[in-house]
Amino acid sequence: MTQPRTIIFVCEHGAAKSVIAAAHFNQLASQMGRDMRAVARGTHPDKDHSPQAIKGLSEEGLTPAEATPQKLTAEELKAAQNVIAFCDLPTEYQPETRIEHWEDVPPVSKNYETARDIIVERIHQLLNR
Repeated sequence: MTQPRTIIFVCEHGAAKSVIAAAHFNQLASQMGRDMRAVARGTHPDKDHSPQAIKGLSEEGLTPAEATPQKLTAEELKAAQNVIAFCDLPTEYQPETRIEHWEDVPPVSKNYETARDIIVERIHQLLNR
């Protein structure tokens, strides 16, 4: 059995945008029958997920892919099918993998619904490529 293709969503703290993106991506990919999974990572992860992200996901019946924010590793970058960054990646994370930037998503702390809607729309576009 082959491993599902991995998509990495990265934000600086690994606590909000990447968490929302990974949860929605995994739900949508599953609904579409795609053999893909997403993980959320941070370049400088917080200790805990954003309360706004957890509350918003919970209200939608979703949970984060990881129990706590996780640090991005070079090994994960090399193995990833796609890398989507919500922030600039430090030079230590310059992988051989192409990085797609979604830096114009507004802060989740200011408006969960707006950030989520932009992220979900882009996930649909990503899955339909």
